[in-house]
Amino acid sequence: MSSSAFDPTVALDPRLAGRLAFLPRLPGKPPLPPGRHALGLFETRDAMIRVPEHVDPRLPTPLVVLFHGGGGSAEKILPMLEAHADKRGFLLLAPQSLHPTWDLVIAGNGPDRERLDRALAEVADRFLIDPGHLAFAGHSDGGSYALSLGLTNGDRVSHLIVSSAGFLSVQVQAGAPKVFLSHGTRDEQIPIDRSARNHARLLRAAGYDLTYVEYDGPHAYNPDVVSQAVDFFLGDFFV
Repeated sequence: MSSSAFDPTVALDPRLAGRLAFLPRLPGKPPLPPGRHALGLFETRDAMIRVPEHVDPRLPTPLVVLFHGGGGSAEKILPMLEAHADKRGFLLLAPQSLHPTWDLVIAGNGPDRERLDRALAEVADRFLIDPGHLAFAGHSDGGSYALSLGLTNGDRVSHLIVSSAGFLSVQVQAGAPKVFLSHGTRDEQIPIDRSARNHARLLRAAGYDLTYVEYDGPHAYNPDVVSQAVDFFLGDFFV
C-alpha cells in the first residue's frame, strides 16, 4: 500500500467527495418530444425525464433533477413536480439509485454519482439547460441526497429544493446555491428537531441564501409547500 494513503496532504479524489464532472453544453442530439421518457442509459432503474410542451431546445430551459426517497423510484417521485413542470415549462429529470436508496446514504459517493453525471450529460446533449436555473430536489433520502450533493456542486447547481431531509453530508463545498428547505412538524420518521432545524442553523451560519418552511404535517411532502418551492426556483426566470 502506498504511503500516500495515510498522508493528510494528499487531496481527496473529487469524485469520492461527490463532485460532478457535468457542465452545461450546446446540444448535439435531437430533442425529445413532450411527455415522459426513459433516457435509455441503463438496463435497470433507468433515469426518466418529463419534457413539457413547447420547449424550444435552442433557448435556455430550467431543469430540476428530482431524487426519490429510500425504497422509491422515478415513477413514485415524479408526481411531486410533474404537473408543475408541465405548467411552468421546465425539464424534470428523475434519476434512480442503483440500490434501494442512494449510495451516499449507504456508504459514500459511487455509482449513483456516476449515473447522475451520465444522465445530466444526456439531457444537456438534447436541450440547452439554463445554468442559472438548474435545481436539485428531493424528499426524505432524496432530500438528503439533493442537499448534500447540491452543496458539493453549488458551482453547477443554482437552487436546492429539499423536503424532509434526514442528514447533510458534505466534504467539499463549492458555489452558493439558493436553498429551499421544508419539513413537517409532525414527522415521526425523521423528527424535525434533529434534522431540518439543525440543517437550517448550519446553512445560515455558512451564509447560504435560505428559505426555510415548517408545515403542520407528517413525513410527506406538502403540495402547497411544493408550489412555494417552484415559485422560489422560477421567481427570477424570464423567457
